[in-house]
Amino acid sequence: MAGRIPQYFIDDLLARVNIIDVVDGRVERLKRTGKNYSGLCPFHKEKSPSFSVSPEKQFYYCFGCGAGGNAIGFLMEYDRLDFPVAVEELARLVGMEVPRENNSPQQAQREKQLKDLYGILDEAARFYQQQLTQHPQRDTAINYLKGRGLSGQAAKAFGIGYAPPGWDNLLQALGADKQRTDALEQAGMLIHNEERNSHYDRFRERIMFPIRDMRGRVIAFGGRVLGDEKPKYLNSPETETFHKGRELYGLYEARQTNAQLKRLLIVEGYMDVVGLAQHGIHYAVATLGTATSAQHLERLFKVVPEVVFCFDGDEAGRKAAGRALETTLPVIRDGQEARFLFLPEGEDPDSLVRTEGRDAFQIRIDQSLPLSEYFFRSQTEQADLESMDGRARFSTRALPLIRAMQPSLLQQMMLERICEITGLSLEQINSVINLHQATTDAAVPEQPLPPVQQAPQGTRSAGPHSGRDAELPARRPRPRSQTGNLDLCDKAISCLLHFPQLAASIAPASELQGMAERNADMLIALVDYLQTTPNASLGTLVIDWQEDPQRSAWLMMLNEIAHNTPLTDGAERELQDAIKRLLRERRPEMELDALLKKNRQSPLTQDEKQRLTQLLASRQN
Repeated sequence: MAGRIPQYFIDDLLARVNIIDVVDGRVERLKRTGKNYSGLCPFHKEKSPSFSVSPEKQFYYCFGCGAGGNAIGFLMEYDRLDFPVAVEELARLVGMEVPRENNSPQQAQREKQLKDLYGILDEAARFYQQQLTQHPQRDTAINYLKGRGLSGQAAKAFGIGYAPPGWDNLLQALGADKQRTDALEQAGMLIHNEERNSHYDRFRERIMFPIRDMRGRVIAFGGRVLGDEKPKYLNSPETETFHKGRELYGLYEARQTNAQLKRLLIVEGYMDVVGLAQHGIHYAVATLGTATSAQHLERLFKVVPEVVFCFDGDEAGRKAAGRALETTLPVIRDGQEARFLFLPEGEDPDSLVRTEGRDAFQIRIDQSLPLSEYFFRSQTEQADLESMDGRARFSTRALPLIRAMQPSLLQQMMLERICEITGLSLEQINSVINLHQATTDAAVPEQPLPPVQQAPQGTRSAGPHSGRDAELPARRPRPRSQTGNLDLCDKAISCLLHFPQLAASIAPASELQGMAERNADMLIALVDYLQTTPNASLGTLVIDWQEDPQRSAWLMMLNEIAHNTPLTDGAERELQDAIKRLLRERRPEMELDALLKKNRQSPLTQDEKQRLTQLLASRQN
């Protein structure tokens, strides 16, 4: 049903749901400890319980990884559900029907269009599966699949089908009228010939692999030729339902096989995923004609703590591994692991698992290179570490890559390893990094080693129905600032996220305009929203900001700040103090801007010149 979920319903739902009923069965070793429950966190590896659930506050928090929220947030993170789907699932558990507010005609039209696209893609998947068993020329496709060692059971599990020869098989089967033909074109299944004003099938004489999203809906297709024609693989184009830079083939099937996946293996082709699954390795996924992106990895690390890249052992495979390494370093954080597996030259996962079997291939995966080991092996291959020049060359290549990592224990240990190789101290390495940073005028500020994460203080929870953190996206640890101004902005944001009602007690957002501090724009937007939106809460904030492309990008950052900026018991006093200090430090900047602007337009008085000199000197200091 189209329309937004009203905030009153979300609050009522959270009031009726017992979070213990939601986490029970999903959290290992969950048991009562005093007023709360504790168990092993389902979001990161741990041996002793650090995951706490409060029945009184209807809130969960992990002291190990920082995961926290209410029942909606738990379902979103554990089951990887979108916010509306998580709400619907909770409502089903307590026997409530989810109401919807009326959408604008444009939004209603868009939702109908998406529904039509998902429907036509599902019909196309069934058509291709039918052709694999009923088309007169199906033997060619069946013999190809048998030649690749594929069983009928595996083909059925992945919904594999066949696009027969001919220009308009799908069009004739599903394009009964203009509306359906248009839907097929919008879904990427037809190509429009503008000269003839006609359509023809995009996929012809190919094995068809339906690509499913996390909910199991068909969103696109990949087609493989039966011979050696080019292109060997053809994917659906970018559509309203399909964005290849975000999706992964086989992820839905892997999670259907095992809801508690521990690792995922990234391979190159559809047949690799299917072939490995047929031999009992049900955790392989494939990118869709693109290199693994940071967006892919962030998504995968929300599902599993370990990702294994699988590459051919030839030159192309080594280059691809190098790109994957550079993509992974800025994303990975403590509690996550990336490994690199190189196959014998001329082999791919599908052929190798058929040759040596599941157990032998599993041993290869288990013995794959950890990220740090592959990093130093790849960086030292062409460096003469016996010479000073060689060590300098190695450091020049390696340091920027480590510098791009998020502050973590892994980053610190890799820096210490460079110390061993180069003979430099950590202080000397940091000075080199800072010097390089300054001379290249880089935009990213120095990132100190992360402090020990603090447990939440007494004011961290905003109560059971505040929606605190439930609808915000998953957290990503963030480098902490060493300057007071940056901490002030984050402090103010954290206070407002935990206690939205405090926005009424501070200066209007307009008075904060013009601050140059990092996250100042986010703070101003947050203050403005909470001050101008009636009955504003985190639930309404997330829903409203998700529809704004610029502000939706801030939601994850807000979540990071909420988790990484601890508060004291006096949140209101802390917020007001932070805002006052920001305003006090902003006034000289505003005065300086005004004097500089006047100086460009007319001569300054002697007093104004003296004041300008003082302000400029103060800025330099």
